[in-house]
Amino acid sequence: MNIQESNKTVVWGIIGCGNVTEVKSGPAFNKVKNSRLHAVMRRDANLAEDYAKRHSVPVWYSDAAALINDPEINAIYIATPPKFHEEYAIAALGKGKFVYVEKPVTLNVSSCKSLVESVNKTQGKLVVAHYRRALPMFLKVKELVEQKVLGSIKTIRLSMHQPQENNVIANSTVNWRVVPELSGGGLFYDLAPHQLDIIQYIFGEAISHVGTAASQSNIHAAEDAVCGIMKLKDGILFQGSWNFNMPAMLKEDSCQIIGENGYIQFPFFGNEIRVVTESGVDMLEFQHPQHIQQPMIQQVVDYFLGTAPNPCSVNEALKSMEVMESFVY
Repeated sequence: MNIQESNKTVVWGIIGCGNVTEVKSGPAFNKVKNSRLHAVMRRDANLAEDYAKRHSVPVWYSDAAALINDPEINAIYIATPPKFHEEYAIAALGKGKFVYVEKPVTLNVSSCKSLVESVNKTQGKLVVAHYRRALPMFLKVKELVEQKVLGSIKTIRLSMHQPQENNVIANSTVNWRVVPELSGGGLFYDLAPHQLDIIQYIFGEAISHVGTAASQSNIHAAEDAVCGIMKLKDGILFQGSWNFNMPAMLKEDSCQIIGENGYIQFPFFGNEIRVVTESGVDMLEFQHPQHIQQPMIQQVVDYFLGTAPNPCSVNEALKSMEVMESFVY
């Protein structure tokens, strides 16, 4: 990569080219402007090679350090289980690379604070993949709130109730998401970051937060039932319930924002907004992009190249981690 290109193009390497990168993110790195995917890494060299060949990626590695040190690459996308996020992100920042890291950003609050320190020390650029911030559906919810369609907001109710077998998470050969030492804390830690980030993206940082959790199925080490409350600015109260041991007939994915003039209801893993006011009911349907992270990745590229602000900083991700941790511990 010559100097001229390095100033105009983000050249990517992916650490952890598993199932989550097959459609949701991986192909987008070659589709957004001023961006190209140069290399991928997976510990299993055969799987890394297979991914590279299927996606027309020039280079593949089975060693993360080798990818980070590739002089052709100036940006690293970390899509491993959260246990490895801090280590790889700090290593990449230390080599002067841009970093885009999956959520949850790290295993826990302490680890996230270490990452904040590394970003500050290196003056590096790091973005956390809270990609719903860039999707038209959630931007519309934010717009409706800001336009005061509901008037003064009173409360927010979130219910994420799923059976043990569900289709809201990406498939993987090993279900590391229910192993706390790899994921941080079960399916709650995998899905709640999206939800808590959007709530604080729309309403601002939580003023206070508390919760509790339980293992109801006793199948995995991680808790499968979580309840939490937050106090947001202007006295808005949030209450959330997550349960991954529900009967299939009680499956629910719903967020309801309630105001003095009505409510907005939407799923976090769906594509429709229901707006109910005295004027009637409006149904707004959205088509998510094929590569659902593509709008966010374009914003990430623009930030790395200095033409746009950071779409989700590690400091913002830390706020969601702090809320999550207070709900579980």
